[in-house]
Amino acid sequence: MISLPHADPGTPDLTSPTAYLKWVGKGQWRTLVVAIAFGIVWLVSQALFPAAMGKAIDEGIIGGDAASLVQWCLILIGLVVLSAASGAMRHKYAVMNWMQGAFRSAQLIGHQAADTGEALTRTVPTGDVVATVSSDAMRIGGLYDVSARFAGAVVSYVVVALILLGASTPLGLVVLIGVPVLVACLTFIVRPLQARQLAQREESGTLIGLGADTVAGLRVLRGIGGEQTFLKRYAVQSQSVRQVGNRVAGYQAALDAAQVLLPGIFVLVVVWLGARFAIEGEITAGQLVAFYGYTAFLVIPLRTATEMVDRATRAHIGAGKLTRILRVRPDQTEATEPRPLPQGPAPLHDPDSGVTIEPGRFTVVVSARPELSAALADRLGRFGPGETDVRLDGTRLADASLADVRRRIVVSESDPRLFTGTLREELDPWAEHDDAEILRALAVASGDDVLEALPAGLDNEVEERGRAFSGGQRQRLALTRALLTGAETLVLVEPTSAVDAHTESRIAGRLTAARAGRTTVVMSASPLLLDRADHVVFLRDGRVAAEGTHARLMNTVPDYRRTVVRGEDD
Repeated sequence: MISLPHADPGTPDLTSPTAYLKWVGKGQWRTLVVAIAFGIVWLVSQALFPAAMGKAIDEGIIGGDAASLVQWCLILIGLVVLSAASGAMRHKYAVMNWMQGAFRSAQLIGHQAADTGEALTRTVPTGDVVATVSSDAMRIGGLYDVSARFAGAVVSYVVVALILLGASTPLGLVVLIGVPVLVACLTFIVRPLQARQLAQREESGTLIGLGADTVAGLRVLRGIGGEQTFLKRYAVQSQSVRQVGNRVAGYQAALDAAQVLLPGIFVLVVVWLGARFAIEGEITAGQLVAFYGYTAFLVIPLRTATEMVDRATRAHIGAGKLTRILRVRPDQTEATEPRPLPQGPAPLHDPDSGVTIEPGRFTVVVSARPELSAALADRLGRFGPGETDVRLDGTRLADASLADVRRRIVVSESDPRLFTGTLREELDPWAEHDDAEILRALAVASGDDVLEALPAGLDNEVEERGRAFSGGQRQRLALTRALLTGAETLVLVEPTSAVDAHTESRIAGRLTAARAGRTTVVMSASPLLLDRADHVVFLRDGRVAAEGTHARLMNTVPDYRRTVVRGEDD
């Protein structure tokens, strides 16, 4: 629970997918505008190819004017060069927009995970969080990738329609009315596709979560012979994802087919009408060729429109999943008007349990129910759900700034979390200590043997979740990290539960010496730690039942003695 500082993403309260997509677009509007500009130039220049060809035929070939033929050929070459150059720039900025939209979303989820901590995994399954980063963020970015081409498609469609209206009103009206009608027909496919894509997304998230749980508990599964049980569960869920994917594939195939069929029908209609008008003498041969070129070109805007619908559908689903994560509130929030905490050592009091931690003492809290002492540790450090009423010399921690509380009070939980990086970065995330100080803290935690076993020492890479270390090694490294914070008040939850008795004895002696004169609170029933305690607090049902020295409580409180002896037997 040692919180690391990170940049504030500065996002507003985004509660709907539409609001989120607008916010992402607003954040990268400059590159979007540039991409749209190049997209318009790219497609409009292509839309003018048939016009130049028609003029070259009518004026140059049929009209017999060589100069006009050369002129229109040069114009056509210029349009080709302009289209190629603008197309390259459009693609560059489209990829940039895709990456910005995708990675901004992924980064935002990272900030949200850091801010909310355990509140996020209590509300949203881990598989859904992973799927949102790996899949939904990419789908959101895809919307901004296609936006430049879609803008160019709209503008080029208008340009072609106006040219056709100028040459033939019926053909112009067919284009102006026909294209929107064809795009509207896609809604009959898109709506059921969206529902099936959402179902597929749900099933995929469940599958990822099941896989993550299985991998995290692989050692336990092997110990109890449960691999086959989880393998069957994974196979069943995998088949469910496949079945949902098959249902999505049918509608996706229909949408892809519509991208070919509908524009093809549209081309046939326009060419047939144009041919009739040419036979009747209403349009020239060059215009007929141009009309065919226009209809062939209009396949691009139509396909782009259908792609835009598909991308928007996927992005909306992905944004819906992402906003679900963004709606999770952290367990603790900043006070509206933070009050400063008292300077210097001060007593720390928890009204819920009646526990008072006196400054400068080594205090051990014992409970027959470890979850209650762990909950006390959360309250003392202002962690966990709900607002704590813990006070430092009369000032509520809930009324102080979180940064001030985290600086003064550090809580190291029983399940140590290690991350990827060098061991030095793992033990000293803020890079505030030299190697000598790190080694001294490591010695206090009796972690010398851990360091000696690493070929690169402090520069050795820590694997994901510290899986290369045993439970006891991870625990000692986490204790070292907590000691290096130099916190005024250090709260440790079962810091020696995974080490042997000899190692625990060394840690107990060194810990009390290293923290002499500073406030240290340990949640444990270990006799080796209790022997070193200045003060012991015994909890019964989460409330103070007795307190004093370890020896006195052993002689006068039977419940305390039974709790400690049971811990010793274990």
